[in-house]
Amino acid sequence: MRILVAEDDITSRLMLQGVLSKFGYLVTSATDGEEAWKILQQPDAPLLVVLDRVMPGMDGLTLCRKLRAQHRPEPFYILLLTSKAEPNDIVQGLDAGADDYIAKPYDITELLARIGVGRRVLKLQAEVAMRQKLQGVLEMAGAICHELNQPLYVVSGYSEMLLQDLDENDPHVETIRTIKTEIDRIGEITRKIMHITQYRTKDYLGGRQAIVDIQKASASSSSPFLKG
Repeated sequence: MRILVAEDDITSRLMLQGVLSKFGYLVTSATDGEEAWKILQQPDAPLLVVLDRVMPGMDGLTLCRKLRAQHRPEPFYILLLTSKAEPNDIVQGLDAGADDYIAKPYDITELLARIGVGRRVLKLQAEVAMRQKLQGVLEMAGAICHELNQPLYVVSGYSEMLLQDLDENDPHVETIRTIKTEIDRIGEITRKIMHITQYRTKDYLGGRQAIVDIQKASASSSSPFLKG
């Protein structure tokens, strides 16, 4: 996972880079708040951020406030490094937008544990965002299917009436029967989409993409499509 370390003290910065890299993090570093701000405005910016509270130019608190003032689809998880561990200083950091803090000098094991918490939080946030996105897509698909069901029902009904009126030897019988079969098939698909209850996928285009497996994702049983 990618992580940004903003620390003006070169010794502390290099130590953090070394430790975090050793534990599998891809570290991007900044020497002050201004540089960190520019990095965090990039589309592929790290979401896990370790900020020193006291930096030249833009300090950690100011940077926190600016980041929280943005409306981002993927929020940052901010761990604030502070040499001030008084309750009021901690409150200021959290009020500015930090998710957590750790006082200097810190224990590396504790720091890694707190960063691990941030990593888990970001993972959960991503999962929740994916569920919300999927829910929105399913609601839109359900609305479309609901609107399609009525005309499908009408076409299927008229097809059935035509089949009853035509002689079996009529050359149009097979064509109308095919139309009705395919219309009913579309109706069955819309019914299943309206009953999707879980996210299940299957390979598409030889495994190069994945699409929703409508059959497995739907909780409905096999039956004629519903009239809208």
